[in-house]
Amino acid sequence: MKTIIVPTDFSPVAVNAMNYAVNLALATDASVMLLHVFQLPVSYNNTDIPLPLMDIGELEKINKERIDELKTQVQQVSSDKLKITAEVKLGHLIDELKAICAATRPFAVVMGTKGAGFVERLLVGSSTLSAIRNITTPVLVVPPDAVFNTIQRIGFACDFKKIGDTTPVTAIKEWIKTFKATLSVLNVDNKNQNVKDTAGQSVLLYTLLQELHPKYFYIDNPNVETGISEFAESNNLDLMIVIPRKHRLLDLLFQKSHTKELVFHSRIPILSVHEE
Repeated sequence: MKTIIVPTDFSPVAVNAMNYAVNLALATDASVMLLHVFQLPVSYNNTDIPLPLMDIGELEKINKERIDELKTQVQQVSSDKLKITAEVKLGHLIDELKAICAATRPFAVVMGTKGAGFVERLLVGSSTLSAIRNITTPVLVVPPDAVFNTIQRIGFACDFKKIGDTTPVTAIKEWIKTFKATLSVLNVDNKNQNVKDTAGQSVLLYTLLQELHPKYFYIDNPNVETGISEFAESNNLDLMIVIPRKHRLLDLLFQKSHTKELVFHSRIPILSVHEE
């Protein structure tokens, strides 16, 4: 059975990502693990010695009660059709995720793009970006307005460089076959500047993915991320697969402009998959 891990900070955006993950699990006959990782709040009071602001046992009890409430909600919504577990751990989120992923080899880690917090730099968005950069398990980034219906159309953003070394063929095939989805491979270039460099690589990618019968799209746009997002929206994609080291699209999900609005806004979830 597949496993989907859902880290949460109990914020509305995290709860929306959880709801997406629950419906994803029901569609794929997967189990769900809810995970809350907390740290003990401390104060230094002008000294070098950290002083705990709250009893660790009391804090753990509170967090367990909150995650059990979420678990109960999920069980009610899914009519107990879903196998679900809930974990509360003291530590660092990324360290705990690495350990759990190594032990369970999950289908995906599902996280929201941003969360609630009293200091903006502590938003869940920073945790999601850290997970994307440090966890090899596919991380599904769910925008605040995203609602799971089905996944029929999947896109894969590709720069046609070092295809044999970097293309996550196994993950792409697993997601396409799981949902019986169509695959659109898109390459964004500016006035065909990289045509000579990509010709041979595109043939290699065609060979690697030919059993999936993908369609290929070559987009002329000076900005790669803009080209990707516009294609995804205009073609009604349900999911976009991105290799995090090759595109800034994931960073733009969290980057703020001077107007304090998200630079990139989309309803389309993005699946971050590292190179194989």
